[in-house]
Amino acid sequence: MNRSSLPPFPALPESPVPGEPHPDAVRFILRLGRALHECGYASHRLESILLRAADRIGLPAQFFTTPTSIFAAFGPLERQRTYLLRVEPGGQDLGRMADIDAVIGDVVRRGSVPLAEGAARIDAIMAGPSRYGPVVLVLAFGVASAASARFLGGGWQEVLIGGATGLVTGLMSRLAASRATLGRVFEPLSAFLVAALVSFASATITPLSVPTGTLAGLIVLIPGLTFTVAMTELTNRHLVAGISRLSGALMLFLAIAFGVALGNQLVGRLAGEVPSVAPTPLPGWTEIPALVVATLGFTVLLHARLRDAPWVLLVGAAAIWFSRLGALALGVELGSFIGALTVGVASNVLSRLRDQPSSVTQVPGILFLVPGSVGVRSLFSMLDQEVIRGVETTFQMLLIGASLVAGILVANVVAPSRHLREGSV
Repeated sequence: MNRSSLPPFPALPESPVPGEPHPDAVRFILRLGRALHECGYASHRLESILLRAADRIGLPAQFFTTPTSIFAAFGPLERQRTYLLRVEPGGQDLGRMADIDAVIGDVVRRGSVPLAEGAARIDAIMAGPSRYGPVVLVLAFGVASAASARFLGGGWQEVLIGGATGLVTGLMSRLAASRATLGRVFEPLSAFLVAALVSFASATITPLSVPTGTLAGLIVLIPGLTFTVAMTELTNRHLVAGISRLSGALMLFLAIAFGVALGNQLVGRLAGEVPSVAPTPLPGWTEIPALVVATLGFTVLLHARLRDAPWVLLVGAAAIWFSRLGALALGVELGSFIGALTVGVASNVLSRLRDQPSSVTQVPGILFLVPGSVGVRSLFSMLDQEVIRGVETTFQMLLIGASLVAGILVANVVAPSRHLREGSV
């Protein structure tokens, strides 16, 4: 909604403290900033939304956000009052993101709900229970991993072991959510368990592709999306947030690689040599049910609304097929650019047609393209002392990440989303 088409925002009553910003306006913006941060907004987008919302309600403000903090300063420059919010990097919660966007629409764009009530609604959204129960979330880990094994080129054996180890990862995530000490070692411990189980199955039950099965079981933990968001922040000149997020993604890559190496070595010492064979390709038609299953899994893991799942499926399918067409014509890296451009344009158009954040379909669509598995494979190569191959794979990961960022940026120019149009909130 352009500013020219927005109704006049109701004038705020006089502040109880002369010369100070009205407390209702400050409270609403602070609640909004914390909520959007916890839902997974990138720093540059979060700052943009907060600035436009504050401008719309007539609140002079400046913002600076990082993956772990929000600085908000309100009032004229010479009389600013600054607030610091200490926040933890959270996962994507697309359902709450859409719910909060509805509050922004009522309070900021239309002015039909008072600021105090809007702040209370945001608190209620964030304090509410998870959209999906723990059992459903654990199952989502399993089905997402099983479907990912198909896209990684695995056969039935890799699909089965990927689904089983994905369930293990899901169970570990639930334990880590309730125990802070376990949460600090969740990723390397999960990587150790998954690698050990896959290696043990290959050594004692049936030979399979150990790298493919391991990657499938850990696919939800691999920080490919975090890596891509970090590159997007750097491209948007948000250097502090981008470098911080990139460092976090790198440390997570290393932690997962350490866990995998430890699991493989332990099983190798106990069970002898672990065979690893090339996977038997599955028929082409299996890709369609795998895409449907992966969409359902990511819909749950991203806490998206079920009614958004068909649109997520449509955008995800377009991402995969257009990226493959681009790869055939232009190579893998430029194929990723075509896929990201398709996701960006489709998501931005849907955000305007359905009056929702573009992230609802953009984030799952990009997940099908992110180079996380390439990054883990580069670390595997380094651990196997294949340095040249590892460096080449790392460079390929960087090129794919840059292609994804370029595709999203170009999409925002070709078909701006509702939030990116001039004067929109």
